[in-house]
Amino acid sequence: MAGGRGGRIAATYAPRIAARRALESVPAAAQLAIAATASYGVAHFVVGHQVPLLAITVCLSSLGFVRDARPKRVLETALGLSIGVALAEGMLLLAGRGVWQILVALFVTLLIARALNAAPAVSVAATAQSAIVLLIQLPAGGSWARSVDGFIGGAVALLATALVPRDPRRAAARDAERVFAGLRRGFDDTARALRAADRDTATAALVGLRDLQPAIVDWTTTLDSAVAIARVSPFLRRRLPELLAQRRLLDGVELAVRSMRTIARRAEALTADGTARPELAELVQAVGAVTALLGRSVRNPAALVPARQDLLLIARTLDPRLISSEASLTASMLTVLVRPVVVDLAIAAGVPGDQIRSELPPLT
Repeated sequence: MAGGRGGRIAATYAPRIAARRALESVPAAAQLAIAATASYGVAHFVVGHQVPLLAITVCLSSLGFVRDARPKRVLETALGLSIGVALAEGMLLLAGRGVWQILVALFVTLLIARALNAAPAVSVAATAQSAIVLLIQLPAGGSWARSVDGFIGGAVALLATALVPRDPRRAAARDAERVFAGLRRGFDDTARALRAADRDTATAALVGLRDLQPAIVDWTTTLDSAVAIARVSPFLRRRLPELLAQRRLLDGVELAVRSMRTIARRAEALTADGTARPELAELVQAVGAVTALLGRSVRNPAALVPARQDLLLIARTLDPRLISSEASLTASMLTVLVRPVVVDLAIAAGVPGDQIRSELPPLT
């Protein structure tokens, strides 16, 4: 029993993954260290507070090691934390220090922080700052010194998002590659299932496509954060068009993933009769190959040009009568279902919607 448990613990910790995680955190760690030090410098050297503990803690908590580093989120978090500190200061002035005062202050801080910010972690962090104020001795700077330190930490955290920004493009590119890799596997597995009439492979394709949702959410969060930072940062503003183009790509890919889930379900039904369908497999495989090009375009925008051309060519062939001679409604429906996937991917690649739709053969 103990040996098995130890094996699971050892398997959970992978040194290579841990090292990569630490390396990927270098920009965020640098921003946090610089901002916290700046908060201390302002509170200590400019304002004159001897031990501005809360300037550092509020700054660190406002920025955090989080995927969502939008200025709006940083502002909301900083306000919640700073208000928690101010509430505790007010409680000390009105009612003094004691057990019931701690109870009331923590309860009120939790409710107010919850009202200001929907994230539960922010409410807890704000209450922790409040507890620090209630428990440590009054500093030399006076009754409201810690509130001033808290607002300094929040203000520096907000400035850091613009003046010491984390470059979000690498994180967004990594998230995009995860989504594209999963989508390409979905295309490949669906094509193999149709080619070999393999129901298990079709089921695996469907499961893999469903499991892509967390990766899509991560990409969305990272990219929205990147766009928000680029709008306010003078150092990243020139990257805004590139990030907005990636946002368009994300929108199209998300729609394509939803449509591919429907296609995988259809493929699963088609394999039940044990009949191989190489023509449909070739179609799905061709769209999957274009998806790989779109994935490469995240780091190499030049890949969009051949992707657009290939999608236009595929669109012209999307007539059920041209793809397969099979007369069954399910087989014809699968070809029809590929049409919105091609349209969504083409729009994501920058093809005008009217143009790609005009290339589709009419359905009669």
